[in-house]
Amino acid sequence: MLHSKMKLLVALVLLTFRNTDFSLAQQLQEGFYASTCPDAESIVNSIVIEEASSDPTMAPALLRLHFHDCFVQGCDGSILILGPNAENTSSNHQGLHGFEVIDRVKAQLEAACPGIVSCADILAMVARDSVAFSGGPKYSVETGRRDGGSSDSSAAVNLPIADDSILVLKNKFLEKGLSDKDLVLLTGAHTIGTTACFFVTGRLYDPSGPDPAINPTFLPELKSRCPKGGQNNVRLSLDHDSDQTFDTSLYSNIRGGFGVIKSDAVLYSDPSTRGIIDEYIASSTSMVGPVFEQDFAESMVRMGRLGEGSAGEIRRFCWAFN
Repeated sequence: MLHSKMKLLVALVLLTFRNTDFSLAQQLQEGFYASTCPDAESIVNSIVIEEASSDPTMAPALLRLHFHDCFVQGCDGSILILGPNAENTSSNHQGLHGFEVIDRVKAQLEAACPGIVSCADILAMVARDSVAFSGGPKYSVETGRRDGGSSDSSAAVNLPIADDSILVLKNKFLEKGLSDKDLVLLTGAHTIGTTACFFVTGRLYDPSGPDPAINPTFLPELKSRCPKGGQNNVRLSLDHDSDQTFDTSLYSNIRGGFGVIKSDAVLYSDPSTRGIIDEYIASSTSMVGPVFEQDFAESMVRMGRLGEGSAGEIRRFCWAFN
């Protein structure tokens, strides 16, 4: 009897969480600032275009900030907080930049409409505009998030990282309610930007030998760029020979053994993710099948719903709690 009551209690708790998640998702909407800060979208877009035009590393950097924010505590702007134990001090966030652009956007928005636009929403909007700037899809962003009240480096422990196996990656996405298809699509963001030798050398100089997933013709190039004992901060294109254009070439490189980091390469080792990659490669030339750009945009919107809700604040400065 007691066991039955416990099962009923668990069921009720799970139902409550599901209903809560549903109601929180309903709070986001396109055009959230149409009446309260009508110039918000244009302010964000103009700054992203200006910054990305002058610095080719900025568009991928701003896109990654949104991903790194959402995948830890949800899309709450916690990645932006400064402090000795803040979230962005975690080694899993190593290499992130573009924070000064977020601060510039926030300053202009505060001048135009004080206390209205959240830093979490700024991250979502600059990511979208960075994708469009790089030749990717132009999609609508849902806004209405609040900024979270905590930022702790220990919370980043479950962030997907470059050395993850395919099983670990799939489980990390599943824990966020995201599918294998979302894993492939959001990894597709690596079609723009670079990585450092720090994230590559483990594949090249393992005591048991180089990662067999690396194409033998590609291995000498990687070793010459990232020699053993060399500089860890040397930059490599994530999408070999195509790091400035948003397209499906990353998937072709992964299939051909030209994936630069392990977490990209392992996508082709699993039947599920391999099949998804093959579909996008085929449809990019035949015009039949799934459309990568459209599906990527939809996956970004799904990721943007992680952890959002009405609790929190609208920060005056993105780097500090009010």
